[in-house]
Amino acid sequence: MPMFSPKIETLKAAAIRELQEERFVKMVKYAYERVPMYRERFQERNITPDDIKGLEDVPKVPFTYKNDLRDHYPYGILAVPVSEIVRFHSSSGTTGTPTVVSYTRKDMETWINLMARCLASAGVTGEDIVQNTYGYGLFTGGLGYHYGAERLGCAVVPVGSGNTKRQLDIMKDFKTTVLCCTPSYATYLAEAAREAGIDPLQDLSLKIAMFGAEPWSEEQRKHIEKNLNLKATDCYGMSELYGPGVAVECEYQNGLHVWADEFYVETIDPETGDVLEPGEKGEMVITMLSREAMPLLRYRTRDICMITWDECQCGRSHPRIMSMSGRSDDMLIVGGVNVFPSQIESVLFEIPGVAKQYQIIIDRDILDHLYVKVEMEPAMWESPGFDKDSFTWKVAENLKSVLMITARVKLLAPGSIERTEGKAKRVIDLRKG
Repeated sequence: MPMFSPKIETLKAAAIRELQEERFVKMVKYAYERVPMYRERFQERNITPDDIKGLEDVPKVPFTYKNDLRDHYPYGILAVPVSEIVRFHSSSGTTGTPTVVSYTRKDMETWINLMARCLASAGVTGEDIVQNTYGYGLFTGGLGYHYGAERLGCAVVPVGSGNTKRQLDIMKDFKTTVLCCTPSYATYLAEAAREAGIDPLQDLSLKIAMFGAEPWSEEQRKHIEKNLNLKATDCYGMSELYGPGVAVECEYQNGLHVWADEFYVETIDPETGDVLEPGEKGEMVITMLSREAMPLLRYRTRDICMITWDECQCGRSHPRIMSMSGRSDDMLIVGGVNVFPSQIESVLFEIPGVAKQYQIIIDRDILDHLYVKVEMEPAMWESPGFDKDSFTWKVAENLKSVLMITARVKLLAPGSIERTEGKAKRVIDLRKG
């Protein structure tokens, strides 16, 4: 499959490590000299950039946390004057002070090229028509995918989020070949297409979907691929790390290639902070290697995964994120047991007759209680022989075998759970105030 940056993407592992070492050492000095927060952190540890001579010294560098961005809102981590900034993005701030990210013109070029790499890795070419349903504005997804696709030479339809009927009309009339959206919205689009009498195989021209912004399971991938007649590709990123474009699946879909010329990735024990060996599962930590506006050293992503440097069949030599099991921030502790929403989704999507809309609710009286509401497929729900009690027991038992705790399951009629045109509201934790 063609590559956007073949010279960089096929760089040998030893050459990548050499480049990372050079850039890491340079970035530590840059952040120390230009960002007071980092200078203070280094002084607290009684170290200077001169103590960081190579990658073996990475553990000496202090971590950066998401709260650091909130605590220094809006400009506190800037390494350049505001006059050199050409773009700001921001989180919604619904859970507190927003996190603001900033870009110089060089940063924008880097990000756009990373997005073009990701799209090409998924099989997108300059001949494709890309329908971008990510929100435009302060959210990084919309403009990130837009400019990356244009850099690749694609025709971009900047629909943005919302208006599902219009999305489907455009998809059909414009003969869209690439869909950029959240996996939950793709599930909704497939459902809406079916209700509108649109046959993806006959009426649509979709080939590839680029998903991100929320966790999703292999079972959901299979469902979407079958119902929209396309290949679904995972693209990883965070607003703090430019946005989407940090890592992506290639055509073999065996992990996500991290662009190691721009991101130094490691895994740590989330409890102790100790660095783990490649192949050991832990929290992913990322250092940005060339960012001008807002350098981030050893940023704790809270994503739990393992990293491998094993060669990939596609020819790309960059490390891959494997076994992504969810974000530690998303992990639910229910009665002392760790539960990831992705575990629940995987179980539900494997049960025939269960629809792809669900909601997880956690409540507490004296003890924690886990409730799972799940819609049924119309054919199953309306079947004269459908035994609701027996099916409820079956779902609960399947969940218990994986989660090791009992969930109170409630089956719902098709269409009962509110649909969203962006990120789905999957979890409601009533214990939080």
